[in-house]
Amino acid sequence: MVDHDELLEWAHVFGRRYGTPRSAVEAALRDGRDVLFDIDWQGWRQLRAALPDDCVGVFVLPPSIEALQGRLEARAADDAAEIARRMAAARGEIAHWQEFDHVLVNDRLDACLGELRSILYAARTVTRRQTGLASLVQTFEADSGGVGATAP
Repeated sequence: MVDHDELLEWAHVFGRRYGTPRSAVEAALRDGRDVLFDIDWQGWRQLRAALPDDCVGVFVLPPSIEALQGRLEARAADDAAEIARRMAAARGEIAHWQEFDHVLVNDRLDACLGELRSILYAARTVTRRQTGLASLVQTFEADSGGVGATAP
């Protein structure tokens, strides 16, 4: 899929290959639907290059390095060596925070999700993202003799 340009973004992360098929995302965007990605900075760079007018980057930071390590340990999904590797990688990831449009600190999940919803709502209301808006405005023009027309 990489060789045939069928992925919007792809990367090798923690020994695994990840990627996002282009066709499904482009179809969703054409239909006026949002697509949410959980990707690293490498994927963000590729996505931003592929869809420069149709994506918003949100970088989520932990409240502290210690909190991040505690969260990884609490998951109980990885051994100590893997957690150490992920912590080292996290520091490298965090170095890219300034490349994103927005940065959230995930201190309280409910508050962070509320902030994320606000960002998504604002992105959705950008004029170029509102499908059908031109048709709606045309109905106003037909009904009123033209939007912005001055009264006698």
